[in-house]
Amino acid sequence: MKVLAIDPGYGRCGVAIVEKQNGKEFLLYSDCIETAGSDEFTDRLAAVASHCVKLLDEYAPDCVALEKLYFQKNQKTAMRVAEVRGALIQIAGERDIPVFEYGPGEVKSATTGSGRADKQQIAAMIKLLVKVEKPIKHDDEYDAIAIGMTHLARLRPAP
Repeated sequence: MKVLAIDPGYGRCGVAIVEKQNGKEFLLYSDCIETAGSDEFTDRLAAVASHCVKLLDEYAPDCVALEKLYFQKNQKTAMRVAEVRGALIQIAGERDIPVFEYGPGEVKSATTGSGRADKQQIAAMIKLLVKVEKPIKHDDEYDAIAIGMTHLARLRPAP
């Protein structure tokens, strides 16, 4: 099972490809897509979508796992993130790739055992769960890996 996991955003969007083989999880790829705040939102959305399309084409994941949108104080930001999520769901749908969604608390709980874990605890646990071969500078990338690990943990073996 191979998953494209996404922590949606348009300024920074965490992406990861995680795979489960013979009961073991592997991190195949992770990155943080960054766009310039000076760019138009449509260009930023296109950059995120284009990067995700490339990952779908290159890695051929079995599914996409996204973090659910949670309430944010800034309504404009929340609306823009919702638009990014919609575009990514549409891209997956066009390719008949199922999409699964997980809330932040569910991701924290599945990754660390506590729904109240902070970013440092998530990053520390990710390093214990999978081999991370490069420095990660943004939490968005760790979040994407955690979303992918959450999906893999929720999988039930076929009967």
